Amino acid sequence: MSDDRAWLQALSVEDRRRAEQILTTLDEWGCDDPRAWAESEISENRPQLARYRFLRAIWPEMIDSWRDGVGNIPAARRVVEAGGSPQDVARLARAVAYETAFALLARLAEEGRPGWALVETGPDGHPTGRHLDALHEDLLTLDTSGRDLWT
Repeated sequence: MSDDRAWLQALSVEDRRRAEQILTTLDEWGCDDPRAWAESEISENRPQLARYRFLRAIWPEMIDSWRDGVGNIPAARRVVEAGGSPQDVARLARAVAYETAFALLARLAEEGRPGWALVETGPDGHPTGRHLDALHEDLLTLDTSGRDLWT
């Protein structure tokens, strides 16, 4: 019996059903390690599905979108017109976008009052009471581009 099957079989019927739904969804979303995310959701009661959904949108929509889109920024056009490499300008834009997203996510994790929180909501739209904490810790792991931001 595979480790995944053994893990699932050891769960209660309700947890097994939830785990299978989470595994299926994460697999459909292209998660590299759905078992680790699902196991954490079930055993630690962390909102890992919501966490993955939130983080996976950041790369294509906020970071990789700069790969081809710096031509619409006048300062970037001037750099390229002055002889700068369009690829280097795009790398710079991606790195700045990553650093900004990381800093924002790290800021959400700061302790103190007043504070703020990103919370999971259920199918009914109401908060589940589970917080998406320390998102900055997993941001880089969801980059599927295979490109180095800093070279």
